[in-house]
Amino acid sequence: MTKTPTVNLNTERLCLNFANTLDWHASEHPVETLNSYADLVTWSRDAGVLSDRAAKQLINEANRHSAEAAATLDKARTLREAMYEIFVAVANGATPKSSDLETVNAALAEMLSRSRLVRTSEGFDWNWGGGENDLDQMLWWVIRSATDLMTSEKLYRVGQCADERGCGWLFLDTSKNRTRRWCAMKDCGNRAKARRYYEKAKNPAGMLRAEK
Repeated sequence: MTKTPTVNLNTERLCLNFANTLDWHASEHPVETLNSYADLVTWSRDAGVLSDRAAKQLINEANRHSAEAAATLDKARTLREAMYEIFVAVANGATPKSSDLETVNAALAEMLSRSRLVRTSEGFDWNWGGGENDLDQMLWWVIRSATDLMTSEKLYRVGQCADERGCGWLFLDTSKNRTRRWCAMKDCGNRAKARRYYEKAKNPAGMLRAEK
């Protein structure tokens, strides 16, 4: 199945937003939203990574270099899956696969080779140092976000939606007791709540026993 790419603003991290560009990630029938290089550009623009001008410029560049654009899309998807698997492993207390770490490290090495320090109002920061027509420039921001999170104390606040249908979306649990279970309460959370209510209504005797 295919779907128009959207940005999940509930994650608070660009890398998690990017990992969620495959809907129903934990199900048997995931839904791809990055079906073309144009989709990748659209997502990057909506996520605030690219300006409207830069997005239009990259689309024009991709039209002139279609093979390179297709390769960039493949690279983006590969990076997405590696990051997703790493964060899922962390969220579930497991050890990430070395192959996924190798994929992220390869992307990191490539992005660092085209990074530069820039002066800011607060001192210095990393920024994109490649060309403005580089088709993979949005991935620099994604990999930077991922490595920043992976090396921070907030790594262990990454969670995976517990929806039984296989939503699988990642999020950053900012709750005090780290009790968040859903990508969003208004979506998967409400559905789970309604399901529990329905099951209790079907078995009031069981509900009474549980309350004793």
